[in-house]
Amino acid sequence: MLRLNSKLEELEEVGQSIKVALAGAGQMGKGLVSQISQMKGMQIVAVADLYPERGVQAFQEAGLSDEEIIVTDSLDEADEAIFDDKVVVTRELRVLTRLVEADVVVEATGSPNAGALVGFLAINNGKHVVMLNVEADVTVGSLLNSLAENAGLVYTLSAGDEPGALIELYNFADALGFRIVAAGKGKNNPLDRYATPDDLIQLAAEKGASPKMLTAFVDGTKTMVEMNAVSNATGLVPDVPGMHGPVTSVEELCRTFSLKSQGGILKREGVVDFAIGDVAPGVFVIITTDQETIKKDLDYLKMGSGPNYLLYRPYHLCNIETPLSVALAALYGEPWMIPLGKPVSETIPVAKRDLKAGEILDGIGGFTTYSTLVIAKVARDKGYLPLGLVEGARLKRDVSRDELITYDMVELDESSFVLQLRRLQDRMFE
Repeated sequence: MLRLNSKLEELEEVGQSIKVALAGAGQMGKGLVSQISQMKGMQIVAVADLYPERGVQAFQEAGLSDEEIIVTDSLDEADEAIFDDKVVVTRELRVLTRLVEADVVVEATGSPNAGALVGFLAINNGKHVVMLNVEADVTVGSLLNSLAENAGLVYTLSAGDEPGALIELYNFADALGFRIVAAGKGKNNPLDRYATPDDLIQLAAEKGASPKMLTAFVDGTKTMVEMNAVSNATGLVPDVPGMHGPVTSVEELCRTFSLKSQGGILKREGVVDFAIGDVAPGVFVIITTDQETIKKDLDYLKMGSGPNYLLYRPYHLCNIETPLSVALAALYGEPWMIPLGKPVSETIPVAKRDLKAGEILDGIGGFTTYSTLVIAKVARDKGYLPLGLVEGARLKRDVSRDELITYDMVELDESSFVLQLRRLQDRMFE
């Protein structure tokens, strides 16, 4: 970890800190406020949310008094409050990204449009960006990363979420020269592609989650998005559209994710995928080598007899680990996880039911679409619509259940900021 703990302690000892501005005070954002409150050398100075009471509650649960929390949509008032050692809650994302004292902006809204706006504005205002919003990353992350690099800033996905946990295993294996057979995650929920928020109201209440967010997990959309981010950061691809997603176990991962010629399910090596079973909430990388000496060493080290070997992390701590990527960006100017450049894969919306011309698609975790993962070249050749652009799109014709949504099927919301950035990104890679 490059002695991040020691570096943060050194900041604390000289009365300094990394100052963080947070967009989104939902479950992830609220937990992040509490996590950072117990750390040395880092503090959250502002939270933006459409519902200010959520930001206030986040600070209160982290131990701040009402007198320490200032609610304002004025940039001048916000800056003044932070200078006076108070914290700020605002509705305005534009205020959050312009705060003088903020070093790093963490985006945790979950909205592709909000994520695109926050990332773009933060970079334009000289702030590093840590993106908890994977939906925005797989839509315009390549562009945002390019803008940040050109500005001498860091754009990065977060540590802790499955992609951020998985990239640690991948980088470890890749640096050592192992050949990557597969990289994947355990899916936390049973897969039901046709689930809707209405189906999950009771379960969501039991879990303390929003029905829409839970739907995005259950219908597989979140898994597609997360593995899309891994694909874009590594060059690994889905073996088949939507990936295999077999029911398997940790013990069987190496056998399951091996080539068909070896008794497994894969047509090729170098893939992203997911598993249903006791693998969740962990992540895994399946590696192999042609070196006989290394095979003997791995056998001696209780890694199995090959030909494939398992690297497995049995947990990911989501927002609890996010401060590590904040510190890495602020202290070392290094990202935790970034797109390689041109997107490698794309997440595509698919009709959950028969849809009629004129219907407006409701986006991630809704009633109208689930998602699948395809290779980016296939998406471009077939004109598939990226998932991050689906919300607010109006259908121009009837669409059958399980039909993939294409650009020519919809009228897009021209006021959407993420749409404008996506068009810029597409032109950048023409």
